[in-house]
Amino acid sequence: MTLRSLLEWGEGQLVLSDVPEAALCAWYLLQACFDEKLDRSRYFLRREEEVCAGTKKKYEAYIEKRSRRVPLEYITGYTEFMGLPFEVDEHVLIPRQDTETLVEIVYPMCGGERVLDLCTGSGCIGLSIGVWGKPSHLVLGDISKEALYVAQRNLKRFREGDDYRYHTPTELVRGDLFENIRGVFDWIVSNPPYIESETIPGLMPEVARFEPVTALDGGVDGLAFYREIIRQAPLYLADHGTLCFEIGHQQGRDVCALMRGRGFEKIEIRKDLAGNDRVVLGVMDRGKVECDV
Repeated sequence: MTLRSLLEWGEGQLVLSDVPEAALCAWYLLQACFDEKLDRSRYFLRREEEVCAGTKKKYEAYIEKRSRRVPLEYITGYTEFMGLPFEVDEHVLIPRQDTETLVEIVYPMCGGERVLDLCTGSGCIGLSIGVWGKPSHLVLGDISKEALYVAQRNLKRFREGDDYRYHTPTELVRGDLFENIRGVFDWIVSNPPYIESETIPGLMPEVARFEPVTALDGGVDGLAFYREIIRQAPLYLADHGTLCFEIGHQQGRDVCALMRGRGFEKIEIRKDLAGNDRVVLGVMDRGKVECDV
């Protein structure tokens, strides 16, 4: 079987399984079968070459997984976020482009400051801020041991890679939200679980069947984690520190009301590139916020 016929076969299988963007998925999975970079130019030069048995078998296994709607990123084991490569697996959410909105707001303003990333998952938010924003200290917190393993591997890649010169002092902490977190921070950022519990089964199969439900389920109204983080955040924010959330596109008013009720000021909603509400942020004035829980 030639490289071209293998790619055509893979696309056909994905079309039969109603996989979205079948042609693009088939191509990315073919690329993932080669140790060297297989770009389009190299493909066109080699497309009539016979494929070795090992590559064919590997590609067939990838296509079988994607046909079952296993997310592409879990098959290849990585994705790109903020122009950076991140390892992902079934223990962490796959980073979305929408989440880049939060990072783009925070990183220009956090140079030399302390940042806490709660519900960090793969570490994509905090580590991207660490690469592009140069905070003085970064803490990545998550309740999942397996998720922190992924974040640790991503941190190691940035520390050891010459491309990014990652020098931000970074600490990983396992705990339920603020459990085991020590110190105060100039920024607390979070993309917490915010999907309403009853809607999760109706999400696209890639999400409902394969992404970790503990990273999706925000309770009956989707606001459970916002309530708890907002309640405790004043204990961990420096005076005039900022709390910054990713939100579901219909949750802006509710999250703003929760922050306002806790005494936060300068509360804003920011939109993503699609024009949807995506980030809420507010500033804490210690003179106006009761720092008890």
